[in-house]
Amino acid sequence: MGHLEVENGRRIYFEHHAGARQPVVLVHGWGVTARSWDTVAPVLRADGHEVVLLDLRACGRSDKDFADVSIAAMGADVARLCEHLGLQRPVVNGWSLGGAVAVDAVARLGSAAGGLVLTGGATPRYTSASDWPHGGTPDDVEAVLAGAASDRATTFKGVAQAVCAVPVSSDLVDWMWGMFLEMGPRGDDSIRDLASLDQRKTIGTLEVPVLILHGRNDGFVAFSGAEAAVGLYPDARLVPFDASGHAPHLEERDAYLAELRTFLSSTGDQTG
Repeated sequence: MGHLEVENGRRIYFEHHAGARQPVVLVHGWGVTARSWDTVAPVLRADGHEVVLLDLRACGRSDKDFADVSIAAMGADVARLCEHLGLQRPVVNGWSLGGAVAVDAVARLGSAAGGLVLTGGATPRYTSASDWPHGGTPDDVEAVLAGAASDRATTFKGVAQAVCAVPVSSDLVDWMWGMFLEMGPRGDDSIRDLASLDQRKTIGTLEVPVLILHGRNDGFVAFSGAEAAVGLYPDARLVPFDASGHAPHLEERDAYLAELRTFLSSTGDQTG
């Protein structure tokens, strides 16, 4: 584990687990932390992959008082961390808001990236537009943030309860809830930025293979948006998870891991 200074003395937290196989960078969703990958990261590490996790700005063990918490700033952090660690053609896997961060990071890395995975990724748009009839509105986002402003604990408990479409234990919900409560108030502006972000032009420039893993019952990032987006990438494949909501890596873990492992084996991973 360590910290990387990225803005005026402010630092992000990261973990760098050694491995001989292709590096994988895991980028968490809004409000949670690197621990949200704890059902995935140990498997990849056991498979021999070099695994990197981080806490985004204002989340978890990263500093909370960043001036800039935009998707672009966090994407730059991920790209900078990859360069700092000397990762060779990493695959960047982003969940939810982390999907938009991952897109930004891979675009910055260019030919130095090995691939992109979107796990319920909130990209290319999180909200709807006149030519994008998928998702909610910025007003919906503001309503959630208004609830958090008046009662942060209860609001984020409700968000945690809504993540999964399949029945899950109260322990799993409380685990996610606890991560949400580690986010500092500046983290609210990250999802405000996401609500106005449009990455359609960016995804059309990505010259890496892309795997989209998305729950059909996702209540946060519309599955129809993932279907509409897949054709905008130069090289992408969409895998639907019929039982899942917003977290297929938690809800249909075995099937999720099978798809992820197959993708990693097809993106230049040299296993010997």
